[in-house]
Amino acid sequence: MILRYLLPFLLLTACSTQLEKDGRSTTKVGGHYLLKTEIDRVADTTRRETVEGLLRIADKLYKRNPREWKRGGQISREAALQRLRLRATSDWPELAGKRERLAATLAFTEEFSGDRVAALMLGLLSMVDSAFEDKEEFYLLDSLDEIKLYHAARNMEIALWKLGHDRWKNGESSGKLFLISNELDPANSNLSFEREFGRCIGLLDLMAQIVADRQGRTLSRLTQSVATMVFLPVGF
Repeated sequence: MILRYLLPFLLLTACSTQLEKDGRSTTKVGGHYLLKTEIDRVADTTRRETVEGLLRIADKLYKRNPREWKRGGQISREAALQRLRLRATSDWPELAGKRERLAATLAFTEEFSGDRVAALMLGLLSMVDSAFEDKEEFYLLDSLDEIKLYHAARNMEIALWKLGHDRWKNGESSGKLFLISNELDPANSNLSFEREFGRCIGLLDLMAQIVADRQGRTLSRLTQSVATMVFLPVGF
């Protein structure tokens, strides 16, 4: 019944008009769009924009912490970013197969000697992948879980807090941040990390609310302090 009412709208949004060489215009319909609802297209865009936002954060972190991509055995910052974009677990033997919260936690662990930017950002990116059910496109019968999306957003808040507060406690680096993000000089503040993280968090929170509303459910919100929380489970 719902599909019958959606089809006229989907047909219109799936059409593209092209001007042929003889001056005539032709309209073509992309078949896969017939299986997409408006919410599916919102999910596609939200996932894509969130992933791109996290990759921009990774690039900023590598610029502030160039030693990290070198520890990861990469030949350049661009190669390190491409490795993150592909997200093949086998590319990070130092992570021993860890993803999501387990990988992100390593970035703030003194015993870890690998690429801390990669550990954190692979963790966050794989959380987003799990929150979107490891799919890049969504169609009429696909479904999402608002709790996974909400937890992924909270984990980004935790990551942002840890970047500004988690420090070495032992050794010659004692007192130093594990990763440099914002400018440490109060007189020359740089809030680009907060802005980019905030954008990703807002996108995930909006998507979580849309999914909850679509299912007729109420989204329960956490009230714990970010400072005392550990990364939340998303896919596992």
